[in-house]
Amino acid sequence: MQPTYVETDPQKLIDSFFAESEGRFSAEDEKKIRTAWNYLLEKTGNLKRKCGLPYYLHPMRVAKLLNQSQLDADTIIAGFFHNILEVDSNCLSEIRELFGDSVANICNGTAKITSLKINSKTLREADSIRKMLFAMVDDIRVILVKLADRLDRMRNLRSVSPEAQRAVAKEVIDIWCPLASRLGMADVKSEMEDLSLKYSNPEAFQQIKTIVSQKKEERAEYLNTAVKKIYTATEKAGIQVSITSRAKHFYSIYQKMRKRNKEPSELYDLLALRIICKETSDCYTLVGIVHGLWKPMDGRFKDYIAMPKANGYQSLHTTVICEGKPLEIQIRTENMHTIAEHGVASHWLYKKGTNHDMVKAENLSIINQLKKLRTEKLNDEAFFNELKNELLGDSIFVFTPKGDVKELPAGANAIDFAYAIHSAVGEKIVGAKADGKIIPLTVPLKNTQIIEILTNPQAHPTQSQYKAVKTSKARQKIHSWLMENDPTFVDKDAIAKREAEIAANTLHSQQIAEQRAQEGRHRKHKKDEINYTGRIRIDDTTNFLVTIAQCCNPKPGDPIVGYVSRNRGITVHEASCLTFLRIPNIEERSVRVEWDTSPKVHDEKENAKETKVKEHAKEKSAEKTRFPRQR
Repeated sequence: MQPTYVETDPQKLIDSFFAESEGRFSAEDEKKIRTAWNYLLEKTGNLKRKCGLPYYLHPMRVAKLLNQSQLDADTIIAGFFHNILEVDSNCLSEIRELFGDSVANICNGTAKITSLKINSKTLREADSIRKMLFAMVDDIRVILVKLADRLDRMRNLRSVSPEAQRAVAKEVIDIWCPLASRLGMADVKSEMEDLSLKYSNPEAFQQIKTIVSQKKEERAEYLNTAVKKIYTATEKAGIQVSITSRAKHFYSIYQKMRKRNKEPSELYDLLALRIICKETSDCYTLVGIVHGLWKPMDGRFKDYIAMPKANGYQSLHTTVICEGKPLEIQIRTENMHTIAEHGVASHWLYKKGTNHDMVKAENLSIINQLKKLRTEKLNDEAFFNELKNELLGDSIFVFTPKGDVKELPAGANAIDFAYAIHSAVGEKIVGAKADGKIIPLTVPLKNTQIIEILTNPQAHPTQSQYKAVKTSKARQKIHSWLMENDPTFVDKDAIAKREAEIAANTLHSQQIAEQRAQEGRHRKHKKDEINYTGRIRIDDTTNFLVTIAQCCNPKPGDPIVGYVSRNRGITVHEASCLTFLRIPNIEERSVRVEWDTSPKVHDEKENAKETKVKEHAKEKSAEKTRFPRQR
């Protein structure tokens, strides 16, 4: 197999870049980009990769990926420089002076991410890392540059060892693919997923590739027939459309195999058509046309236009039975397609034929459903800052010195962080460092700080720590220690809560006592006619475990109350008993109890039961007499 030719001439590379840009950069922007390219060559022109190729090829490929996403000149330049601080750690101020704050900040942000130790053992950790990545950048274009960097790395992963390939593939599938999905960048996400599968599970990848490539001509003929039918029907309806066909992405097929426990050859819905139209109203007309051509599969129609996905994706999905096989069809407008492919990057699209003015915000679908645009004009910095804030919510993400990420509520301090690591660390904390500098224990932590906890074996939790912490885990652990070990500790919150409970219980029990007293006065003149059995009744039954409280020892006829106790069934008190007032959560635990006053029925039942017991005892006695135990 002949090696693929790689262009390495710097001048040809930059000329090729602008030839692919379709003239969308102004003369000023083009000059700035060429100057940046020359600066990169000045810094790295003599450097070689391990494979022997020039260092600058990777930055150029990253810049081309960003250009394909229609990103602005500053982001393209940042693509050139995204790893330049590894070559010259002192050139950031020079970049800021030559190319501006925006480029310098993106370079600095990508350098921070590159230096991270990203190890995700669980899905929860991976999500924390993704949120942390948003937290640590002031401009989300940093994430876009890093996504382009990861995609190019995946495309050129052949030269590293299998172990390194699997490690990079895991990082990409855990961190970067979901990030691309969250930002609505379907094209980047799908390609990175397929490449990750190729290196993490090459056997499955090759198996799927073989199945998909089989009967290629037959599949093409099948899709062409379906496309012709749609074109014919849309021409009659007067709707202008463009249709593309494709096989499903390998990773998508792999996920279906795992979910359904099937071989690739057993999956039929591996093909899809995409219909692009002009207007949103046309999308719904096209669904009717498609369903008129073929029978739709039940439950497979999804309207993501009326109800977009969380990342802003909009489209209509339906699956039909075409010539006996399932065929998935997606229907969307051109704007929807742009956002589906490029996601958040689509906010950087330029109007054709104008002086590179930004597309007005009101002409774009809302990215990620994270924000509502309040003004007609939205500058880039404002958009990305607001997007970042929406993605993060009210959490902060900080590192351990080993690079593990901990998610904490906003306002959490070093004590909370210590308990998040381990209770034993929290109990022995005496100090903390943030990014190598000593900080007060109670100062709120900031996003992306590296926190080091200082401990002492003689240290222990204090009341001031209890007041300072924000997390429930830290409060609970400190509270337990203080209750057990500090005789001076008074939990004012707990006391106030207890007093409130007692007041509520008192009111509740008083209401019950008054109700029972009224019932007692009502029955007083009939007292001689009432025969109490001494049993307690709930509704129509007396068949349950009852404990008569010894503190008040209620007598038959006294107003009584009952509550569910943990080990003694129903405990019964006098309605006015002071002990009853102090029982926690009494309103939730109380049950309505009464003295039983149906002696006749119960006496008959008891007499019958006693008779049976006596008869059984007589039979046992007779048995012993007839069959004495042998010694």
